[in-house]
Amino acid sequence: MDAPPFDRVADWLAWQERLNAAGIELGLERVATVLSRLPAAGSGALTLLVGGTNGKGSCAAYLAAMLSAGGYRVGLYTSPHLLRYHERVVIDDACIDDAGLLAAFAEVEQARGQVPLTYFEYGTLAALSAFAQAGCTARVLEVGLGGRLDAVNAVSPAGALVASVALDHVDWLGPDRESIGHEKAGIFRAGRPAICGDPAPPSSLLAHARAIDAELWCIGRDYHARAESEGRWCYESPGGRLSGLPAPPLAGQVQYGNAASAMALLEACLGFSRMAELAPALGAARLAARGQRVRQADVEWWLDVAHNPAAAAALADTLAAAPVPGRRLCVFGGLETKDVRGVLGALAAEVDEWLFVPADSPRALTTARLCEALGEVGGGRASAWPGVAEACAAAAERARPGDRVLVAGSFHVAGPAMAWLGLSSEA
Repeated sequence: MDAPPFDRVADWLAWQERLNAAGIELGLERVATVLSRLPAAGSGALTLLVGGTNGKGSCAAYLAAMLSAGGYRVGLYTSPHLLRYHERVVIDDACIDDAGLLAAFAEVEQARGQVPLTYFEYGTLAALSAFAQAGCTARVLEVGLGGRLDAVNAVSPAGALVASVALDHVDWLGPDRESIGHEKAGIFRAGRPAICGDPAPPSSLLAHARAIDAELWCIGRDYHARAESEGRWCYESPGGRLSGLPAPPLAGQVQYGNAASAMALLEACLGFSRMAELAPALGAARLAARGQRVRQADVEWWLDVAHNPAAAAALADTLAAAPVPGRRLCVFGGLETKDVRGVLGALAAEVDEWLFVPADSPRALTTARLCEALGEVGGGRASAWPGVAEACAAAAERARPGDRVLVAGSFHVAGPAMAWLGLSSEA
């Protein structure tokens, strides 16, 4: 392939995938070097980092919605994408267009020199460049993997939030919550707000926050999400109390804590009064394939990217709280690096019939392995399909009014299912 610059986003992305043979290579040196050559990308915008095993996408969506309501021009960076790469870079609630990406990629390439950036590092720098070019006054940056050595962490934030700590990416982050908690806490900064949305944080996270003298706020200790009558809830902190808040727009009991954690970060950075002005905008947050519910032909479809046991357990609780009178089918696929047994075990009580697929990824688990893993956690009725579209078509044909079809296990399953259903990831 020719050298950049390219005229098409697809060509840029294919080239970036080959630029660093390691694929994933954690570390801040490469990003920091190129970032120093992009002075505009290190702008004075209010910058918030959001990490955590689960819940970081939700927290980032809540933060972006509130900041937008406050008059900020908001750049939101998340990963991975579901349907289009452009979803990763959102400016004022709209995905970046081709021209914006092409300009950002070109600026990063001009600054890169001979630095062998990874695909994620290149994309992170391009997002920062795009936000600067668009004049963003606030940036919400979601960590990709871990925290301490993630490319996003090369930026100096006004405050940071760790939504939760659970087992995932153990080959990179360590075998237990203590190891993972230390990596997640690496996004905290000395003397700056550090929000922990995990109700039982590992001691490693707390110790790191103390060691660097971060301004640590923990859910259940320093701020609270308390239930009220008629589905309402309240946020409490030493700064004050906000009552009568409507239920978060994203599904699941865990979203109350996520919303409260986003509010706590804004309170810590902007003050209680300013946060209280912005809190009603929580209802504007949208996030595809996180407890996303759609109805087609009187059949309820749920789409969720849950891909580790903790996320699957939270999803199972959400499903149990919204029972259906009919059968419960599940289109499911996963990646080789995930604890598929743990995920299947967590969801098993909410599924009557599995339709296994290979996820749309080179790292996909085979349907044979998925059937084997299901047997290891107690078994159940299952069938194998060559792809997500075929499984969705089969589920739609089998489902009757009152049934539910769940799609879960990976971004690489939810995305193709959304395409088959004709859904947009940008709604």
